Amino acid sequence: MEIGVFSVSDITRDPTNGSMPTEAERIKASIAIAKKVEEIGMDVYAIGEHHNEPFFSSSPTTLLGYIAAQTERITLSTATTLITTNDPVKIAEDFAMLQHVSDGRVDLVLGRGNTAPVYPWFGKNIQDSLELTVENYALLRKLWDEDVVSWQGKHRTPLQNFTSTPRPLDGVAPFVWHGSIRTPQIAELAAYYGDGFFANNIFWPKEHYMQLIGLYRERYEHYGHGKADQAIVGLGGQFFMRKNSQDAVNEFRPYFDNAPVYGHGPSMEDFTAQTPLTVGSPQQVIEKTFSFADSFGDYQRQLFLIDHAGLPLKTVLEQLDLFGEEVLPVLKREFAARRPAHVPDAPTHASRKAARKEAEAVAHG
Repeated sequence: MEIGVFSVSDITRDPTNGSMPTEAERIKASIAIAKKVEEIGMDVYAIGEHHNEPFFSSSPTTLLGYIAAQTERITLSTATTLITTNDPVKIAEDFAMLQHVSDGRVDLVLGRGNTAPVYPWFGKNIQDSLELTVENYALLRKLWDEDVVSWQGKHRTPLQNFTSTPRPLDGVAPFVWHGSIRTPQIAELAAYYGDGFFANNIFWPKEHYMQLIGLYRERYEHYGHGKADQAIVGLGGQFFMRKNSQDAVNEFRPYFDNAPVYGHGPSMEDFTAQTPLTVGSPQQVIEKTFSFADSFGDYQRQLFLIDHAGLPLKTVLEQLDLFGEEVLPVLKREFAARRPAHVPDAPTHASRKAARKEAEAVAHG
């Protein structure tokens, strides 16, 4: 089980003291959080992509490239890379470059995004969202898998004898997760290619995501990539914890009640009952996280959202220290013990490189 954190890169006022971080402060905070993720033994740091306020992360690969230089072990990923409004050529180039500078410690979550104004800013029409997703991803795969590409489609200019540079490290493209919160077609796309499916299940009841993940698993097997329970699944999650659960509830409540993403809606108690959010003690975080597999089956990656809603950096780092001390060792040990032998780990550059070599050896007799 890979365990890490993801950020949506929001810049939000701290409701307890009225302070508002600058863009520079939030960018530097994300670097500090990524370094702490590595320090405590987590596996993944992922950052979203947004081109509008109140978010700062318009160029995830630039940020991740800098973090790559500050770290040695963690996987660097996105949450989400916009497949609809980015040029597939640029995605191919940027992530291959990131592979090289990070020694392969990179994968990505592709998604359509949920901000309607972004489409015209990049010369696209939101009505073409699914078409763009399918066409752009087919081209992206081609650019990574083939050295010379000639291609023609509906939504961008044709390519003639084009080679994307740099080529993927060791001839192995970055592993792709397809992120979705509501669209069955994205689960189908992930299954068709044998890619991962990341269900960012942080806002809606689990039954909705059980349907999406169930569809993905069923179609993954249909397309011959393995058994349904071998499909590569990632999940979102959220926590705020203190050693004493009531302290966590008291401290987090003003952040929850005023957060742009879920403030002024359901009560914190109702929200924690219906979604993966846990506000309480380390033991409560452990128990809630283990319950995810009961609903969704054995899965490969668990990412937590922890730096949102105006929480100060000091508090986020305290959360991570507590997680590293009291939660992470238990999750790692128990998830490893529970997973059936035939269920694979999340793909890494090393494992995919080894599989490629094995396939080439078989092909050459």
